[in-house]
Amino acid sequence: MLYRLIKFFLFLMPPEVAHEWALKSLSLALRMPLIGPWLESTFKPQTGHSVEVNGITFANPVGLAAGFDKDAKWLPLLHKLGFGFVEVGTVTPKPQDGNPQPRLFRLPADRALINRMGFNNQGLEAMVERLKNRPKGLVVGGNIGKNKVTPNDQAISDYILGFEALYDHVDYIAVNISSPNTPGLRDLQEEGFILSLFETLQERRKSKSAWKPIWIKIAPDFSTKALQGLVDTLKKAQVDGIIVSNTTVSREGLTTSERQISDIGAGGLSGAPVFEKSNQVLAEVALRTNGEIPLIGVGGIFNGFDAQEKWLRGAQLIQVYTGFIYEGPWIVKQILKGLSAQKTVY
Repeated sequence: MLYRLIKFFLFLMPPEVAHEWALKSLSLALRMPLIGPWLESTFKPQTGHSVEVNGITFANPVGLAAGFDKDAKWLPLLHKLGFGFVEVGTVTPKPQDGNPQPRLFRLPADRALINRMGFNNQGLEAMVERLKNRPKGLVVGGNIGKNKVTPNDQAISDYILGFEALYDHVDYIAVNISSPNTPGLRDLQEEGFILSLFETLQERRKSKSAWKPIWIKIAPDFSTKALQGLVDTLKKAQVDGIIVSNTTVSREGLTTSERQISDIGAGGLSGAPVFEKSNQVLAEVALRTNGEIPLIGVGGIFNGFDAQEKWLRGAQLIQVYTGFIYEGPWIVKQILKGLSAQKTVY
């Protein structure tokens, strides 16, 4: 009830303004005497247990997807909200402004968002400085991408820079070649680039003092045949985890009027409308990997039932994004409570 009222006022603001205002306000509230400790206690999950994936122990399996904390600015707050892990980024070697505003749009009738942010971030150097003071006990992943101005034939160099800069400061690396908002990025989802990139990153990992997993995030917009080919490539590349999936460019089945959708224009759609599409992709990937590669389910998760559907299709971890915006800061607690009520084993 409380968040419904808060959300009413937040949704009167432009989305990016609301995002910043809400996080600053919540951070301030948590630092207030008496109110802060009480508020933090309401966020703490009362159910759920740890899970181990790729040798990493996650306090619980509910994570926050990349794109929410692009610059690792909000990790202390997100830790207090109960997330089992947070994926920061997508970060690029050089700072970039992203696409022109407005570039983030709400579709309340569909419980969805459309974004064409374009990897807006402050760059690797700024992120690394923040990660040096990351909260203890929180699993953090670093999602890396390429700068918009970097040609695809030189993209591998950007991913190497991201890998080298973040490796010692995060628990895993996530490779993003599936955002629809950087021109030509999805063209990198082909066998030659993936095999070359992962061979390079895995070779560089050998020189590190500790082994850390390298995941990849894929798009949901594949034909069955193309998806099968992609999964075969990922198996050859020996990726350590597959995040299924990024946003979709599809606009099928929306309640929001066609005129409004047309006025918004390009961008990736996330939230409830991508739930079934991402589930179908997840199930296909699970079938073809046969438990050999850990899967992270993303797309349209708002509650414990949605999370359970990801588990039933092969996910070992989940990530939320749009659901967090619509359901509020108690979402981790609600999801874990729902999973416990359904006796979901993860």
